[in-house]
Amino acid sequence: MKTLFVHPSSLMYSEIYLRLEPLGLELVAASARQAGHPVRLLDLQAFRHPDFFRLLDEWKPEAIGFSLNYLANIPEVLDLAKAARQRLPECFVFAGGHSASFTAKEILSHAAGAIDCVVRGEGEGITPQVLEAAGDPGKLRTLPGITTLAGDGPPPRLVENLDALNPARDLLARRRKYFIGVLDPCASIEFTRGCPWDCTFCSAWTFYGRNYRKLSPEAAGEDLARIAEPGVFVVDDVAFIHPEHGEALAREVEKRGIEKQYYLETRGDVLLRNKEIFRFWKKLGLKYMFLGIEAIDDEGLKAHRKRITIKKNIEALECARSLNIHAAVNIIADPNWDERHFAAVRDWALSVPEIVHITVNTPYPGTETWVTESRNFTTRDYRLFDVQHAVLPTKLPLDQFYKELVKTQQILNQKHLGFAALKDTFVMAAKFLAAGQTNFVNMLWKFSKVYNAERQNADHRREVHYSIGLPPVTAQTKVDPGLLYIHKPAAPYMHKPAAAGRNVS
Repeated sequence: MKTLFVHPSSLMYSEIYLRLEPLGLELVAASARQAGHPVRLLDLQAFRHPDFFRLLDEWKPEAIGFSLNYLANIPEVLDLAKAARQRLPECFVFAGGHSASFTAKEILSHAAGAIDCVVRGEGEGITPQVLEAAGDPGKLRTLPGITTLAGDGPPPRLVENLDALNPARDLLARRRKYFIGVLDPCASIEFTRGCPWDCTFCSAWTFYGRNYRKLSPEAAGEDLARIAEPGVFVVDDVAFIHPEHGEALAREVEKRGIEKQYYLETRGDVLLRNKEIFRFWKKLGLKYMFLGIEAIDDEGLKAHRKRITIKKNIEALECARSLNIHAAVNIIADPNWDERHFAAVRDWALSVPEIVHITVNTPYPGTETWVTESRNFTTRDYRLFDVQHAVLPTKLPLDQFYKELVKTQQILNQKHLGFAALKDTFVMAAKFLAAGQTNFVNMLWKFSKVYNAERQNADHRREVHYSIGLPPVTAQTKVDPGLLYIHKPAAPYMHKPAAAGRNVS
């Protein structure tokens, strides 16, 4: 079955700072191709809607699979699915991905018949079976993890062997469009899946059921060796939780003589605990790491259930500096902040050398805060659920909240990308331009165009065609994690509290 896999357009944050290779979609496309289906992949981060419609008219796919990792992309995918159904009435249309897994039934309801099913959970193992069952609704709704208008099939299953997965990187056109910060161009890779922590604002642990799985060093090394790009972003939720695995990976990279520059995400306590592993990776090319600090006081950390103290986070920043690894940190702006809170964050961020980003506290389906906070939403427009807009009541008037938010982001942006910093990036930018790479250079000038308080405020006034559904009303004061899971936890994690928490933006 001729199958077109589609990744939707960039969100606000990725208009400037990064554009990541759609690794998950490449993995699903590879599984479909291995099963004998002719496959193409279109990433609307690098292409535009006319390219999508041109491909429909010229190639005439028999199936279209949309990736929906981000909640804010749901309206775009719904509109594309409906347009595709009009052009190709017999085409089988399905969707999957992280956010789709938590909102499967409402996506189908919004689609009004334009989407045949939604894949919940990991898609690599089940997608070939979905394509085989296309056109047979009775068989389709019996597959694990599949939701149709007739209801849910059996629970989704985790991929048994991560080593057997190889992304179809050759299907992705315009690979030079992918970057993160100064790693331009940049590919993506995974070494592990899942997260054993349980932060209240995060849905990584509820998606994977707190399962944590690892690729073998040999399989990871083989995939890494196939990557042509000089930069590599490690997509793991928390890198190198298990030091022995991190070391084995490093030994494999060293043995193969692979030379790359790396950017990864981890936690402060993991960095402190496994400092020598990160030192090893520094020698191999680890240049940047993202540390989810989230708050600058213990009260904020406790509210997010990060299970780490501000003292430990500061120690982690000092550790990264001692290793000469550039750290980027995120702070979550609460809608309840006033001018004093924003000023305190600005003062703190300007006092440290790290790159500091600000995101807005946003309850997502699959998180505990989704259950506890969603009744307070001031908007139900999917497009505003992008951690750049306030969807909960703000203490300040909304326009003033955005002015403070953008003011803070602007000051922090100028710290690293303003005129004072340009002398440090001029040579780097010149090298990128000489190599035909424009992502990083464009990033230097786009901030004011993308981050604008009036634009963000005006986004709330757009006509809403699709409204996000709300969870059932419950009298319980404590959220039952069992109701949130997509994949069920392995036995050791059932009803067992985590020892620490983690960040996912």
